[in-house]
Order: sequence, then structure tokens, then C-alpha cells
Amino acid sequence: MTAGAESPEVTEGDRAPFFPRLREKLNQRRGFSDTEKTAAALLLIATVAALVWANWPGGSTYDSFWHSTISLRIGGSSLELDFRSVVNEALMTLFFFVVGLEVKREFALGELSDWSRAVVPVAAAIAGLAIPAVIFLAINPSGETAHAWGVVISSDTAFLLGALAIVGPRLPGHLRIFLLALAVVDDVGALAVIAIFYTGHLDIVPLVVAVLGLAVIWSLRYLRLGQGPAYVVFSIVVWVALYASGVQPTLAGVAIALAIPVYAPRRREVENAAALSRAFRQSPNPAYAQAAVRGLLGSVSVNDRLHTLYSPYTSFIILPVFALANAGVHLTGETLAAAIRSPLTWGVVAGLVIGKLVGITGITALIKVLKLGVLAPGLTLGRVAGGAALSGIGFTISLFIIDLAITDPQQQDEARVGVLAASLIAFLLGWAVFRIVDRVQPPSRMSQVLARPVDPRRDHIKGPLDAPLTLVEYGDFECPFCSKATGSIDEVRAHFGDDLRYVWRHLPLTRVHPHALLAARASEAAALQGRFFDLSPVMFENQDELEFDDLLGYAAALGLDLDRFEEDMRSSDVVNRVRDDTIDADLMDVHSTPTFFIDGKRHHGPYDAASLIRELNLTRPLSGAPRTTQV
Repeated sequence: MTAGAESPEVTEGDRAPFFPRLREKLNQRRGFSDTEKTAAALLLIATVAALVWANWPGGSTYDSFWHSTISLRIGGSSLELDFRSVVNEALMTLFFFVVGLEVKREFALGELSDWSRAVVPVAAAIAGLAIPAVIFLAINPSGETAHAWGVVISSDTAFLLGALAIVGPRLPGHLRIFLLALAVVDDVGALAVIAIFYTGHLDIVPLVVAVLGLAVIWSLRYLRLGQGPAYVVFSIVVWVALYASGVQPTLAGVAIALAIPVYAPRRREVENAAALSRAFRQSPNPAYAQAAVRGLLGSVSVNDRLHTLYSPYTSFIILPVFALANAGVHLTGETLAAAIRSPLTWGVVAGLVIGKLVGITGITALIKVLKLGVLAPGLTLGRVAGGAALSGIGFTISLFIIDLAITDPQQQDEARVGVLAASLIAFLLGWAVFRIVDRVQPPSRMSQVLARPVDPRRDHIKGPLDAPLTLVEYGDFECPFCSKATGSIDEVRAHFGDDLRYVWRHLPLTRVHPHALLAARASEAAALQGRFFDLSPVMFENQDELEFDDLLGYAAALGLDLDRFEEDMRSSDVVNRVRDDTIDADLMDVHSTPTFFIDGKRHHGPYDAASLIRELNLTRPLSGAPRTTQV
């Protein structure tokens, strides 16, 4: 049995209860965390609860509760907000803070750090912002309702990922990454719209105070002690100053997040944290404990620490509370009748459902035709269309902007009906698109062919670049089966000589091999210095010694530039390259190592030298390319 393969289990099959079977079905949709699915479920439950609360016989308590006020008085100054405003303007600041942290990290280290990779989702996001607004304004060209065009511009990331996990393709591959990158740009655009178009009066003096507070927050990166309390104090100062200036105070969350540093872990800080931990283990006492905690926290960026700390609160508490406070539409016959006749409602529905689908899919197709960018392996226009349809689920920011853009309670209800209707229609439309795409190109067919053709500019190749035979391996440097397979591969290469090119791609099985991902990144860092196939056998020979210091030692023995090697291991290029191979493997339903592809077709069965040679010989009559460059 190959590493990472799972043994079959005896189950109760059809006798299993419905909900456990449903949960198991959702868990099979790889690429989605339990956190994302749980967050979407809580958001949905809160939405239903709000609708039930607002429409049951005692539904008047819904509005009376959320309009109850809370006040804070300091000397002669006072701040008074009703409960809904506390949620929308105070608690949602933390939500926008987490969004800002994600945006900064994506642009600094993630999918959007490389423009060549980001051009398609960025352009699709911009079109997904603009086209819905144009459609809305075509239906509502004037009057107060025209000011509500911002309602249709933004997708709800939590609902989008939850819906994708439920009705999306079984193997989401690069689609999830594409939609996440798109959602980041979508959030940036929505936040900019709120700041520019939905800010009322402007008071300069508090605004200057807010800017100075942000400058102090930026400088706190140089503070050695007391960073946490300082961040809290000056963040409150910035929020209060923005509130007093007339700028939407929730934008304080984004501004603060952008002022906080983000970087990949540095070796010096990691080694210092390890030394402090060893000191505490040898002599456990409060002083060493505090020093070890500070060292561990200091080894990762403030951005990462705060995102990890606050994400659960925003996903599991703040967003559900926001839905509970804002989704309670009074669905009376009068309200529904008014909504059906209302251009505002239909503008919201058309903008979200049609605008997102047409905007995102259309610009993606145009970029592909003009060859201004490329889609990742398995990311077909059909899959993009399915994701674009689901992007019509506009909830959190849509409801947020309704409260900013519309003052008439009746029109607010009409717009909320439009958001809820559009979200349901978008969900069903996305489901339909994915079912059609899966019928045209079944996932089982995709798993039998190589998702991404061999690219000499990117892949690690031994043999002539245009040899008539190709053997691709998806492997793991900590996998003992991959180590043993190297002997078979050497025999196969010796047998075919210049008729074969061998290609290595990464599939680190991190659940069973904790150092596999680090080793994969080390191999890519060595590749940037032209030594991929020099470091690889060293790691196979030392599979029990793949700690970071071990990898640095192997690199030093090969004469690599260690500073560059260490920096490249943390670079977004290396991280994305390993991730790309892993996503490609997931797209092909490859979850064990080693897995081989022979001339683009998946190899099943033994991978000893004789079996591989026999399979390669079967493809030889179809191969006749000339032999040229050797690598």
C-alpha cells in the first residue's frame, strides 16, 4: 500500500443516519475546513432566526430590542448608540479588521503577491464590482434608491465558501483559491466604496487625530514590551476619532490592519523562541515561562497572531449576531407585494445574480481569449461560471450598506428582500451550473489524466526536454515509499536513456509526514540556485532528519548561498509553487505517494522498474518526437 492511502472501512451504508452521512459527504469535498462550513452554517441559522423572530406573533419585539439604546458618558461628552448600531458600527469594526489583515497578507505573501498569478481574479473582481452596479443603476437611475447601488457590489465570503463546499465540484482544485483571491479584491473595492460614497459630513480635526493614531499604531512594531495593550488603546482612539469625524467608523478596522506588519517567520526569531523554550523545560519558573511565551509570539508576525486570535470571534459570534440584527425583514403580504413591484428589489436581485455572473465570467473569458492571463489547471470557464453564480450571494456588506444608503424603513425592507432573494437564487443557479459542468466533464475523467502539461520553464526534469516518453511522479520527500521508488526510477531512466524525461512534482502528505512541506520548500529554494536534483537525494537519504537546521546543513554542504536559500524558502514564489502542485494533485484525486503519470495518463498498479518499463513501452508506438536538449 502506498503512503497516504486509506484502508477501506466497513460502514453501515444506507442504514447510517441522514445527518452523519451528510456531514461525511461534505467532509469529502476536500479543500474546505470545518471552520468555513461551520461559519456559513451559523450565519444561515442566525438569518433564519432573525426572520422567524421578526415575523412571529410577537415580532414587534425584534425592532424594539435592536432600537434599545446604550450610552457612554465621560465628563461632559457622551456616546449613545442603539443595539443595532453597536453591532454595525462597533462589533463590525473587528470584522473589517480581520478582512484588512487578510487583504494585507494576500498582497504581501499570498496569491496576490505575484501579479502574473493575480491578474485574472483581480480583473474578474473589478468586473464583478462594476457590472452589478451598472445593472442596478439601469433599473434605478434616479431618486434615493439610486444611492443604494453599493448594495450589489460585494459578495459574502463566508456564505460563498460555505455554498461552494455544499454544491461546488467534489474536487474544487484551484477554484477555491481563485474565489478567495477574488473575494479579497472584492472586499477592497467594497471598503473603498463605503469610505468614498457612504461617508456623511467630515470634521477635519478628529480625522487628523485618527491619522496620527494610525501613525502611532504603525510605529508600535518597534516597541519591545506592551505591544498588546498599546494596540488596544490606540485602536480605540482611532475608532472614536473616525466616529467623531463623520467617516464610517468600521473603516478604522481596515486602516489599523493595514498598519500592522506581516512577514514570514524569520530564522533568528524562531531559534530564539526554541532556546527560550528549552530554558523553561530545564528550569520551569514564571520568568522563563513569560520569556518563552513572548519569544514564541514574537517569532510570527503581528498580522498572523491577531488574525488567528480574532478570526473565530468574527466567524462564530460577530457575523451571526450581525445577521440576527439586520436580516429580520417583516415578510408581511404588504411588504412582499411592495417588494415584487419595487425597482429597488429587482435592481438588487438583477445586480447580484446577473451582474456577478456576467461580470466575473465575461472578463475571465475575455482575458483568456486575449491571452492576458491564464487559468490554473482544472479552472475551466464552466467552473468559473459556477463560482461567479455563487458570488451573487451578497449578504454581510450588502445588508451593511442598506443601513448606510437608505433611510426609509419600507425601502430598507424592500432592499433586504432583494438581498435574501438574490442569495437564494444565486445558490440555486450555482448548483445548476456545477451540475451541468460535472455532467459535461465528470470528475472521474479528470482524475485519470495529468491536470497540467509538463512545462520545462517550471517543472523539474531529468532527461531531454522533448523526449518521446514522459514519466511524472507526485511525491513526498519524507515518504519511505518515494525513497524506495528512486531506485526503480533510476533503472527506468537507464533502460530508456534519452527516450525518457522524468518529472518530479510535490505532494507533501502533511498529516502523516510533518516535515514534508518544509522539505518541499527547501527543494524549491535549492532549485532557484540550480541544485534541485542535488538536494533531493540527500533528503531521501536522511528522511528522519528533515528539521529546518538539518536542511540548512544539507544546503551548506552543497555550497548554496544560505542567506538566499533561507529567504527563498519563505518566499511567496516557493510557497505558491508547492501549493500549486498540491492543488493539481487534489484536482486529480491523487492522495497517496508516489503516484505516477505515464505520457499524461495515470498509472495504476505496481511501480517497480519492470512494471513502469512495461507501461512505458506500451506508449512507445504513439511517441515519435525527436531527441534534443539534455538536462
